[in-house]
Parts: sequence; C-alpha cells; structure tokens
Amino acid sequence: MREHWRGEARPAVVALAALVVALSGVPATAQAAETVRINEVESSGGTPGDWVELVNTGTTAVDVSGWVLKDDDASHTFTIGAGTALAPGAHLALDVDPAFGLGSADSARLYRPGGGTPVDSYSWTSHAITTYGRCTDGGGTFTTTAAPTKGTANACPAGAWPGGTAVATADGSNAFGTNLSGLAFESPTVLWAVKNGPGTLYRLVPDGTSWRPDAAGGRSLRFTTGGGDPDAEGVVVTPEGLFVVTERDNANGGTSAPKVLRYDVASTTSALTATTEWNLTADLPPVAANSGPEAITWIPDTVLTAKGFRDERTGAAYDPAAYPGHGGGLFFVGLEANGVVYAYALNQTGGGRTRIATVASGLTAVMDLEFEPGTGRLWAACDDTCHGRTTTLDVDAQGHFTVTAAYDRPAGMADLNNEGFAIAPQAACAAGRKPVVWADDGNTGGHALRSGTVSCTASAR
Repeated sequence: MREHWRGEARPAVVALAALVVALSGVPATAQAAETVRINEVESSGGTPGDWVELVNTGTTAVDVSGWVLKDDDASHTFTIGAGTALAPGAHLALDVDPAFGLGSADSARLYRPGGGTPVDSYSWTSHAITTYGRCTDGGGTFTTTAAPTKGTANACPAGAWPGGTAVATADGSNAFGTNLSGLAFESPTVLWAVKNGPGTLYRLVPDGTSWRPDAAGGRSLRFTTGGGDPDAEGVVVTPEGLFVVTERDNANGGTSAPKVLRYDVASTTSALTATTEWNLTADLPPVAANSGPEAITWIPDTVLTAKGFRDERTGAAYDPAAYPGHGGGLFFVGLEANGVVYAYALNQTGGGRTRIATVASGLTAVMDLEFEPGTGRLWAACDDTCHGRTTTLDVDAQGHFTVTAAYDRPAGMADLNNEGFAIAPQAACAAGRKPVVWADDGNTGGHALRSGTVSCTASAR
C-alpha cells in the first residue's frame, strides 16, 4: 500500500498516452471542460505505479496542456505536459506516482491550467481490487472494474447473457476446420461466413438444427488485382452488396493491409475477385499484421439520422447528403488491437472513404460487430481475449455511440476463440427469443459453429 509523498511534490511527467493526438486531423481547442472526464483510477499495484486515466467524451480534440491533477491534498499536484491533446474518444493515462501516491482513502481531482478551476473528481474509501472506473466508459458512474485497462476502454463488470443459457454445436464434424471467422445473416435461412486462411466465403443454409455450405461450397477470395489471399475476418450483407474486411494479405502475412472488399456473390466462379477495394491503412493507427480489422457491420442512414447520430468530422448532426456516392448507410469497422470501432462513409464507385466517428467499444479487442435492426443495438463481440464478453452500444443524447450494457458469454459456452458473431433477423423470433450463431476460429472439438438464443427485446438502458 502506498501513501502520499511528503514534502515538495516531484516534477510531473506524462508516461503513457493512448490515442492522444487527434486522429481526424481536427485541431485541439479549448472545448467545454465537461467533455474531459476522469475515467479510471489505479491507487495500488499499478504499472509502474499509481495512475489516473482521462477520456475525451466530446467530438473535438481538447488541448489539456497545463491541466492539473491533485489528490485530496491540495499541495500535491501533477501538471500535464505542454503539447498534449486528447482526441475525441481518446484515453490518456497519467502516471502520477512521481508527483504523489494515491492512498487507500483518497481522491483524484482534475483542474484547468493553474489548478483553480475544477473539471472532474472521484473519491474512494479503500483500494480497489483492480481499479475504479466509469461504467459505461466515459459516461457512467464509478465501480470496481473487471481488470485494469490503462489507456484503453474500461473493462466494466458484465451481466448475464440476455438469452438462453444453452449452447449447441451447429455444424458437421470438421466441416470447416480452423480459421472460420466472421458471420452475418442475410435472412433467417441464409448465413454468410468467411474464413481467414485461406480467404474463403461460404453461403450457409439450414441443415436440420445446424448449418452447412450451399451447393457452391467455399469460394476462394481475391483482391481487386485478381491475386493475393485476403485474410478475411469479417463479413456483412448490405443493399450495396456483400463486404469483407481483411487485416492482411496471407501471401505477405508480415505486412498489415487493412482493407474493405466488395464481392459480387451472384458470380458463379469458384474464386471471387473483389470488385471494389477500400484501403484503410492511412486512416487507422499502425498495428501488427495480425491485429488489424476483425469486424464489420453496416447501419442504414435512416437509422442513424433518426437516432441523432453526430458526425465527428463536422461536429454537427450526421447529414448523409454531405457524402454523395456513399450509398444508404455507414460501415462500422472494429480493430482488434485497441477495441475501437471506426465509422466510415465508403464511396461506392471510387473506393474513397471518410471517417465519420470513432467509437470506444468497451472491450479491449473487437472480433465481430453486429447491427441488430429489430432493437437498434450495435453489438461488439470479443473472443477468449475477453472471455467471450459482448457489449451493446446506442446513440446517446450527445449523438455518440456509447456502451449501454456488457454481457458475459452464455453459461453453456466454453471460453472459445469465437471470432464470429451473428444474430438472426427479428422475423426468426419465437417465444421472445431468436437464434445467435458464433464461429470458433480454433474449431474446438471439431466444430466451428455454435448456436444459442438472445432476447428479441433490448433491455432497458
């Protein structure tokens, strides 16, 4: 247990900043102070010591240079270094231990430059077993977290799975082998799946209580050049066609290649060449080749505008007309490396793209995304990295997607490497529940698909 430093405070240093620079290129401003919040506090056993994490819940980057952190003793101060900007949705972890230690009963208090204007604070009466953090991330009340997440979205305690506890295998023995990844329903009787190595697309149809490939079987995927082996991780069906997200070319597996690819599934060829390609490399944070985009989903413009979704690029309500040629909705892409979701308007003719929003999923990694039209929820799913946890997100009063709930995996599900997650359409509801299917990249026990159920009605927020 550490106690306060006595005497003169040591010089403040900033040791860790996650996504601190404004990724969208929007300059840092003197934005309203309430958009920067204390998000997580480590008062015992941290690395390298005690730290306080900030998050920017606003839509504009904030210059936090010279802002001051104090504990419950006004003489103990930590000053944030010059040139420190906090991007929209970004987290900034500050190692306060060189200046002061946080006690078992203490406070973390944030002030504007000079230390006289308070911004936010949190007090506690004993050390947390893990850390204290806001749940939901950035906007909720403080609670004991499931695990420390320094510089990233908080690991909030999860609730029980909102559906049946039973889980069953949903494919034939060794029907797919390893590497089955993304899933997406087209209808209650058509389920699409992608395999990440070799890049393969399957159209699945019911086989009793299970799923099997249709007569076309698995079809190989290619980039727009007609070559390569896309590391297909996620899939979604939209009015604009079928889209796959990839994190690299398996033919050059050591190099990151985050791309969205569109395929014409009406083609009868055994190998499909992408008709359009969107390269996300320049817009996403640099990541390892096998830690890139794992997830993709699509949300109609009509839904986004009805919810009051905010365009973080412009700072105003999202206006679909501002992005001619993008089709009828936005694509949401989840990054494995940081658990962040990026919303894009993809130009459907030229391959151009514009980022509209950056969303914290509430997970340390995102393996699949699923928009559920029947309830309006956006789901984010993690694999065994997060022990099969999922989160749901919705647009809040400020126009931002924020986490509304976190759920443990169903009681009947082992802690598997589930990289795919798909919810059946609302038309499949029976007795208040509808099917859910997971894809296990590891093909545990010779099965890659498992099925369960989820409630047809969203829980109250």
